Amino acid sequence: MTRLIRQINFPADLRKFQKDKLKQISSELRDELIDVVSETGGHLGAGLGVVELTVALHYVFNTPKDKLVWDVSHQCYPHKIITGRKDKIKSLRKGGGLSGFTKRSESEYDPFGAAHSSTSISSTLGMAVAKKLSNNNNNVVAVIGDGAMSAGMAYEAMNNAGALKSKLIVVLNDNDMSIAKPVGAMSKYLARLLSGKLYFSFRETVKMVISAFSKRFSQKAGKAEDMLRGLVTGGTLFSELGFYYIGPVDGHDVDNLVQIFENVKNSSHQGPILIHVRTQKGKGYKPAEESGDKYHGVSKFNVATGEQSKSKSNAPAYTKVFAETLIKHAEQDTKIIGITGAMPSGTGLNLFEKRFPDRTFDVGIAEQHAVTFAAGLATEGYKPYAAIYSTFLQRAYDQVVHDVAIQSLPVRFAIDRAGLVGADGPTHAGSFDITYLSTLPNFVVMAASDESELVKMINTSVHINDRPSAFRYPRGNGIGVEIPLISDLLEIGKGRVIKEGKKVAILNFGTRLEECKKASEILSKKGIDITIIDARFAKPLDEKLIMEAANNHEVLISIEEGSVGGFGSHVMQFLSDRGVFDKGLKFRSMILPDIFIDQDTPEKMYEKAGLDSLSISNKIQETLNSNIVLAKNKSKLSN
Repeated sequence: MTRLIRQINFPADLRKFQKDKLKQISSELRDELIDVVSETGGHLGAGLGVVELTVALHYVFNTPKDKLVWDVSHQCYPHKIITGRKDKIKSLRKGGGLSGFTKRSESEYDPFGAAHSSTSISSTLGMAVAKKLSNNNNNVVAVIGDGAMSAGMAYEAMNNAGALKSKLIVVLNDNDMSIAKPVGAMSKYLARLLSGKLYFSFRETVKMVISAFSKRFSQKAGKAEDMLRGLVTGGTLFSELGFYYIGPVDGHDVDNLVQIFENVKNSSHQGPILIHVRTQKGKGYKPAEESGDKYHGVSKFNVATGEQSKSKSNAPAYTKVFAETLIKHAEQDTKIIGITGAMPSGTGLNLFEKRFPDRTFDVGIAEQHAVTFAAGLATEGYKPYAAIYSTFLQRAYDQVVHDVAIQSLPVRFAIDRAGLVGADGPTHAGSFDITYLSTLPNFVVMAASDESELVKMINTSVHINDRPSAFRYPRGNGIGVEIPLISDLLEIGKGRVIKEGKKVAILNFGTRLEECKKASEILSKKGIDITIIDARFAKPLDEKLIMEAANNHEVLISIEEGSVGGFGSHVMQFLSDRGVFDKGLKFRSMILPDIFIDQDTPEKMYEKAGLDSLSISNKIQETLNSNIVLAKNKSKLSN
């Protein structure tokens, strides 16, 4: 059989085929997706679930003139394959390759970049309004998952769209929450009927007729229609928000999807429309269908067996260390609560939940709610741990400030994925949490340099009952050090000296400590012996230790996996206030550069950021040499 997918490089090629070929194309696209992700790793289950939906959307709508936005966009790989990126698809998530998410700079078929949830309806509403203002009649379509629908932002956008009566199509990809009855022949028929021209015309005609009669008759007619639609569709919530509801629809019946999309595209309806599509995550690949997470995110795998190739390490993952340590504390302290925003396995709280199901709360994709929910628990004497990725906690910053910091509530923030994260790229990099938390009064901000330090920071946080605290740790495995007991605490605001030397001191904050040690080895061969300090705390600073380092060394270097305004900025402010720089101290702050760094291996990303051992040693040598140049210039001036 001729593989039709080989003839499709762009959606225009897809539209040349007759409708009876779309099932074959969908099957081939699913096989292509499995083959690609088996070599690249990445998000597989979500893409498998939207194959037919992807084909139908691009077949009916005139993309890229019609705009198609994928919410979160971890399901966008099939979309990328048929939108001009098939030849590059095996570079997915690699350095210099395709992003694992939609990206505006990558293709005109990606009208909006996404990797965080629940932004699609807001962004497409903006596009729809812009088109109306420009007298442009092209369609705008948002595809959003049922999980993303748990975020308040989605409902804010829908409420606005309903009020504006904008021409907007939202496809609700329902693959998990079972928010409607199973799809059957009757609901398929009704979905077609409700999306057809006849029904649209009848509905508008009824509106015109009843408007000429009494208000009482109008109300009765409206109630009759609402009752009928409620009985057959279950779309009351969306209707109340101002959306014309169609569904539920079988998301794997490509022929039916095409018919419904064509009906909607050709309708005269002027307001927003929501098409409720039921799909199966992991559809068409047995290992994914049988997996608990439906192969949401996978490493490279064997297509025949589904077995994933996992990197082998004797050191435990930081995420697991966090979970196991918290469990030990919760066994002794009934006030400890675990909170996550739809990331139980990603944060390790799935392990905590198995042990303490009544003390674990997955609030859905709702970070704002998660933080204030934790604050409420804290007011009642509980010890909530909000386990949230650094990049996702950004979404709740107002709540961190207003609901936690101002009230000095002892919410504990377990900040996973701190620093650069590799294949997920800039959207998932934990680049800003040191800055946005350290600037807040009443906060304790810690960063673990290894898994042992992480345990000590968790231990310490249990006993911080008068203010909020946060500890950050990276994605991946530790370095293989011994895990301490849960009774091993840190003194708040106290760092530790790792190694003592002369002339140069490094103030490290976070997991760049091992690179600092390597830099020390490089420099020792050149006769430069340095002091290494693990700061542990960005707030409060270890002022005594920093002053000793400043007074006893010519050069002081701060190093962190964060943006400007973080640990180094606070150190500089502290030293400036005490007039240390007037005495000739050379200070340099090594931070993440003022750019968003694209996906690559973490090692190469840190090289690009200038935070690897070679960059550290070079910075120290440059700073020392600047002292020599300055001394020579002063000598010339005195002569």
